[in-house]
Amino acid sequence: MARPRTQTTLADVATLAGVSVATASKALNGRGEVAPATRSRVRAAADKLAFQPNALARALISGRTRTVGLLTDELAGRFAIPILLGVENALANEQMSVLLCDARADPIRRQHYIRTLLAQQVDGFIVLGDRNDLRPSLTGDIPVPVVYVYCESDDPQDLSILSDDAGGTRLAVEHLISLRRRHIGHVTGPQSYRAARDRVSSLRAALREAGLSLAGEPLHGEWSQAWGRQAARMLLVARPDLDAIFCGNDQIAAGAAQTVLELGRRIPDDVAIVGYDNWEIFAADNRPPLTTVDLNLQQLGAIAVEHLFAALEGESRSGVLHHPCRLVIRESTGGVF
Repeated sequence: MARPRTQTTLADVATLAGVSVATASKALNGRGEVAPATRSRVRAAADKLAFQPNALARALISGRTRTVGLLTDELAGRFAIPILLGVENALANEQMSVLLCDARADPIRRQHYIRTLLAQQVDGFIVLGDRNDLRPSLTGDIPVPVVYVYCESDDPQDLSILSDDAGGTRLAVEHLISLRRRHIGHVTGPQSYRAARDRVSSLRAALREAGLSLAGEPLHGEWSQAWGRQAARMLLVARPDLDAIFCGNDQIAAGAAQTVLELGRRIPDDVAIVGYDNWEIFAADNRPPLTTVDLNLQQLGAIAVEHLFAALEGESRSGVLHHPCRLVIRESTGGVF
């Protein structure tokens, strides 16, 4: 009968590397007091023996479980998944794991998940919003570091990381102005969204600095293609001189493009169109493909992890950080050369 296979221990690694168990532990855990040559020797021994450190023992020694709780209210939302991927990638690079809970905007469910994650002894929390709006702080219920991403805590002592809607809008407007567009209309989502309000304010400011004004009033409606089609028709009827439309998201922009073409206008020759979000299914697959603002959502998630790590090391920050967007230029503005 075959003997059961025994698990390689830290003592085995130490023996092969010719060091003490304590030194082997320090080398494998990245402690700074180990010489580089010794660290390399210990790691080589661990690789040769296929050593897998015991997660429970490591947690007891370090006081850490190397897990992070991610709490969201709308996992099915457009922005949650890319941010989650950024969080997961950043944690995986550090051999850490994420425990995901979707509260679905239910306060009772949210408190249940907070208790559940704390019972799992997570090292910290990332609270993921579905928009850049203000939300009540949860930090008082959570005794470990917390970082808010794509939402802003109403407690200024918390750290909130948002996409820079004002900066993203300025990139779009400056691009249109550089293409000599002078009659720019705006179609966007509901005024109840802070992102929509911030983009209007930034749009007006950028136009004012260039000696221009908005063509008509901003048109607020749903974040949908149907609204984009309807609003574009309203704009073109009211302002026949319109030569550009800046849209609050790519769905609206795709709908606006349909109406512009149906009315016999050419894109971008007669009317340039810019979207927002860089949602590939609407932006890259549109005809013509849409110039749009990319929120860099995966980077947003990775940055949240960086700040959570800093907080775990006692270097916490507070306030609001605005992460820059980038402009993706495609054929709908004629800016591709």
